[in-house]
Amino acid sequence: MKITSILGSPRTKGNTATIVNLLIDALQTAKPTVKTFELNKLDYRGCQACMACKTTAEACVVQDDLQSIFEDIKTSDIVILTSPVYIGEVTAQAKGFIDRAYSLYKPDFRTNPNPGRVAAGKKFVFVLSQGNPDEKLYADIISRYSGTFSRVGFKEIYPIRAIGVGPQSDVKQNKAITGLVADTAAKLLAA
Repeated sequence: MKITSILGSPRTKGNTATIVNLLIDALQTAKPTVKTFELNKLDYRGCQACMACKTTAEACVVQDDLQSIFEDIKTSDIVILTSPVYIGEVTAQAKGFIDRAYSLYKPDFRTNPNPGRVAAGKKFVFVLSQGNPDEKLYADIISRYSGTFSRVGFKEIYPIRAIGVGPQSDVKQNKAITGLVADTAAKLLAA
C-alpha cells in the first residue's frame, strides 16, 4: 500500500498532522509506504489558468514543487489531504494545491461521464479540523471538495472531520476523533 500525505497546515505538528499520523499507525498491518508533503515548506504557485492541461499537455505544466506530488498521486493507492479551517475555509496552502488539481480533469471534463485523469481504485482521505465546536459550521467544505476530488477520479472518499479542536487540543485523547480514525482505517483496509 502506497500513501501520499499532503499536509495543508502551516503547523508541522498540528491537529491535522496528528490525525494523519494516527491513521497511518492504524494502517500498519498493510505495511504502507508513506510519502509526506508539507505544502507550507514547498515552493509553488496556484493554477495559472494557462489551460495547457486541457489543450497541449496531459498534466500541469507549471514547473514547481507540486509536480512531485502529482507524480506521486499516480502511483499511490491512498491520497490524504489535510487542512485546518482558517477564516471559514481550507488554508491558503491547501487551496493552492486544490486549484492546481484542475489539471486532474480531462480536457472534455464538462461532457465526459468519466471526467477525471486519476486512475480507478485510488482512495482519497480528506482530514479537516476546526476550532469551532458547531458541527454545522463549515460542513460544506467537506462536501464541496469531496465533490471536486470525486470528479477527478477518486470514487472512494473518506472524510475525517475534527470539530472543536483548537491549537491547544490533544486530538490523541479525543475519543470521537480516534474512533473516526479507527473506523476510517478499517474501511480503507477492507476496501
